[in-house]
Amino acid sequence: MSPSSSAKTSEAGRTPSTRGGLATLGPGALRLRATLEGVFTGWAAEVGADAVQYPPLMRVEDLHRLDYFQNFPQLAILGAALTEEAAPEYATGGPREASLPAGHLTEASYALPSAACYNVYLDLAGRTLTDGPHKVTTVATCFRRETHYDALRRLLGFSMREIVCVGTRDEVLAHLELFRKKITGYLSELGLPIEIEAASDPFFDASAGRALMAQLFPVKEEFVFDGSLAIGSLNFHRNFFGERCDIRTADGEPAFTGCVAFGLERWISALTSHFGLTEDELADRVLAAGRP
Repeated sequence: MSPSSSAKTSEAGRTPSTRGGLATLGPGALRLRATLEGVFTGWAAEVGADAVQYPPLMRVEDLHRLDYFQNFPQLAILGAALTEEAAPEYATGGPREASLPAGHLTEASYALPSAACYNVYLDLAGRTLTDGPHKVTTVATCFRRETHYDALRRLLGFSMREIVCVGTRDEVLAHLELFRKKITGYLSELGLPIEIEAASDPFFDASAGRALMAQLFPVKEEFVFDGSLAIGSLNFHRNFFGERCDIRTADGEPAFTGCVAFGLERWISALTSHFGLTEDELADRVLAAGRP
């Protein structure tokens, strides 16, 4: 980005502000995010994905079902209330520290989601898919406790759009391959350079058989901008969630699952840093690239 365009963005007040991993987006950034969402939800509609909104919190007992705390203990952020004993102390003008002591809080039975797709599998629990693959798109404000935060590149709270497929192995792999081509083609037309890199996914048992499968077929591929910023990913969970949630295909076997995920603030970060345009100008560019 040239110094002049950077100054123009800053002086116009369009640059999103972040503090402690939490971002504030102004009108321009919101328009850009909505335009990106229009592209992604359009893709979801093309493959027949149902749009679903899930609750903003998840039950700890449900996350145990998914082995969440075994896989991601470092990311978990839990929700708790003030205890009945502690509440009066605060109501009468008690301590105003930057954090509340654990002894003043109830046990946490809810957690903030760290990915948008978990609720899809929990919602399908116990079902048999008799009419082919089940596809869902959803968006969620997700939260991850990280070692550090970096503007819009790495946030404590962020927006994640996902397009999920639940079905047979071949159906899920076809879904991921379709979006691999769709996303790379769109990014090429948009002019945003990325590399596709294999990444790890802890959602599989560390047995010899599945560990070997992970080597033969990457369970996660990321669309990486500038060598370090993953703005999206393709995730193949095999039949992990099908087994944990008892989701079955028409032949009675545990369903396979896969999802395409987009980090909306990360897209904004990549677009603004690469093109050096205002968010309004970027929204027009995003929209133009998405047209037939």
